[in-house]
Amino acid sequence: MKRYKITVTTASDGTATAYTPRLSGKIQQIEYVKDGTIGYTDGVDFTITGEATGIGLWTESNVNASAVRAPRQPTHSQVGAALLYASGGVGVADAIGVANDRVKIVLAQGGAAKVGTFHVVVE
Repeated sequence: MKRYKITVTTASDGTATAYTPRLSGKIQQIEYVKDGTIGYTDGVDFTITGEATGIGLWTESNVNASAVRAPRQPTHSQVGAALLYASGGVGVADAIGVANDRVKIVLAQGGAAKVGTFHVVVE
């Protein structure tokens, strides 16, 4: 596994956009670590996607504290039907793969000149 650490500082309007370096693999988790001194204002909004395709990795509003998410996507058969656990069961999900792409982190309502760190863990 490999960890990509990105520190993101907001502009005066509380927004920010940042990118990881190019990476390839399955995203196992994304960790947000709130700075203990000048962390984002409570209620910060995250939209985290793959840059090339826009695939959704983590969208959440009103985040107040450090958090860890393990984004997954639904899986499908070769004919496009959702794969389920047992007949009539719950959908099967798997880690989201990226290939030579960057993870795009967009923030809103983070407060002026505030800081947070994101760790993207890829296998």
